[in-house]
Amino acid sequence: MTTRSAQLLRIVHARPGVTRAEAARLMGVGTGAATELVGRLGAAGLVRERPAAPSGARGRPTAALGPHPEGPLVAAVSITHEAWQVSAVELGGRVVSSAVGAHRGGDPSVVLAAVRGAIGALGPRVRGVGVAVTGPVSRDQRVEAFPLGWHALDLSPLRSGAGVFVVGNDAMLAGAAESSRGAAAGASVALHVRVAAGIGGAIVADGRVVTGAIGAAGEFGHLPFGAPGRECSCGASGCWGNEVDGSALARLLGAAPPPDPIAYARRVIAAAIADPTADRTAVRTVAGALGRGVAGLVNGLDPDLVTVGGLGVELLAAAPDAVHDAYLAGLMRFRRTAAPPVVAATFGDDGPIIGAAEEAWNAVLDQL
Repeated sequence: MTTRSAQLLRIVHARPGVTRAEAARLMGVGTGAATELVGRLGAAGLVRERPAAPSGARGRPTAALGPHPEGPLVAAVSITHEAWQVSAVELGGRVVSSAVGAHRGGDPSVVLAAVRGAIGALGPRVRGVGVAVTGPVSRDQRVEAFPLGWHALDLSPLRSGAGVFVVGNDAMLAGAAESSRGAAAGASVALHVRVAAGIGGAIVADGRVVTGAIGAAGEFGHLPFGAPGRECSCGASGCWGNEVDGSALARLLGAAPPPDPIAYARRVIAAAIADPTADRTAVRTVAGALGRGVAGLVNGLDPDLVTVGGLGVELLAAAPDAVHDAYLAGLMRFRRTAAPPVVAATFGDDGPIIGAAEEAWNAVLDQL
């Protein structure tokens, strides 16, 4: 495939529905050259032109560029502590179909077999597989899912014969989604922080996720921003994630450790939002711990924007002043006058699987 053809494919993926004239302008070529490229990609079963929505303007109706109905797909996979999801995603990011299943951890081979079966059911159009999974992921595509007891689990069986296979931590891929299509789109250096059963995230520079030396960057929840004597399931002590999740809320409220920290945290935070007269000390304490940690990351990583996802969105809604006061107090003085904005993520719980699809499509387009 020529460089121009690849460039046009990337434009169609980033801006589905773009017109041929707009694509020509973005590429810096004439309409004749764009017409030839569209014809070539259509013949290859990659792009199709459809009538654009009526604009009300005079003149000939325009056509919009989108994925070919028989074109390639990627399988986007999300594996969390309790469930899995497999979605078929076409060029442009639209989900064509999805399958979901529940699990309780245990034997990982059972979970991987179910996920692999769902990928196989998507058929031969799948050109790549992208997997978002809870826990650090190494470059050899092995995951450490601490709460599930999965150690150095090899994820390569999920490739299922696809030419492209990418794997990433769920929070890291949520950051990729925010930078490609969400609240951080257009940011030069974006920091994403996702609060779930712990804290993860990503630093995205010029649209590319910084994965680190072994591929396990973004484990922000295991920075020693927490109580030094509090042990973490990862094997370290003083991890920041233990101060911000549902277990932290239960501890502050004098309750037993919840079996599902995420659902518990959502109930507590929702109750605080619904009843402003209730004692919100626990929620505000956790919100302050979130803000202080974000400040530490900003001081060290120097982003121009921070997106907060997962439970962080609810904490921002429930106690915005607690988050921002702790954030500003933790910043170095010279940063406070132009502090990077801290905003809620766009995609919520769908961020990881959207990011998995984006990373898979990036690799497929590189291969094409």
